[in-house]
Amino acid sequence: MSSEISPKAEVSPKAKIGNGCKIFPFVYIEDDVEIGDNCIIFPFVSLLNGTRIGNGNKIHQCSVIGALPQDFSFVGEKSECILGDNNIIRENVVINRATHRGCQTIIGSNNFLMEGVHISHDTKVGDHCIFSYGTKVAGDCEIANHAIFGSGVIQKTHTRVGEAATIQASTNFDRDIPPYIIAGGNPIAYGGVNTSICESIGIDEKVRKHIANAYRLVFHGQTSIFDACIQVDLQVPDSAEIRNIVEFIRNTNEGIISKL
Repeated sequence: MSSEISPKAEVSPKAKIGNGCKIFPFVYIEDDVEIGDNCIIFPFVSLLNGTRIGNGNKIHQCSVIGALPQDFSFVGEKSECILGDNNIIRENVVINRATHRGCQTIIGSNNFLMEGVHISHDTKVGDHCIFSYGTKVAGDCEIANHAIFGSGVIQKTHTRVGEAATIQASTNFDRDIPPYIIAGGNPIAYGGVNTSICESIGIDEKVRKHIANAYRLVFHGQTSIFDACIQVDLQVPDSAEIRNIVEFIRNTNEGIISKL
């Protein structure tokens, strides 16, 4: 099935467009762009050089994908901005491509980016994430699967968000947020285990209790977080989720968010 491309869209003949796409009037697509099958590109969207889009994506009005990185070290090198499959990109979203040659900004699959979201250069986003209105993510960040950002969240550069973590609205943070928790406030702090999201992604009740016990040691113990990880290893039954927590904390460069 061929794609439906409006004659009022400006689409480079060098761009690669899959089957079953619908491209509305006033869309702008540059040379080095690849679009998969069954995508819908609404009016006034710009898809710039280095953009690679998978199948089944919907990109709404006035969004810019593959925008030049807002990074003073950028000197025009060829880089990429990659979107997986079945993402919903709402109005006025900006996603920058990476800064340096051969590097990538990556948005996974089945994500929902609401109006006004900005994902900066070299950031890596997993699958099934939600970014609410006006979320701003700085460069070189990492966001794992099933993360949820409330409206107006600002994530500072080089920080990480763990799997199934939720950040409450209007929160700014410059440290890592471990997996499976709720975090919020200014200054940001740990707000408990995100039991509803854990349940929704298939983590059973016993493991959810183990996660809560692990975070009691991390956030309410009288030791450093690194000593707390040793206690978690010794005291909490092993599971993939517990290993994920310990590995995330041990690999932090920016430190993790504060205890209550």
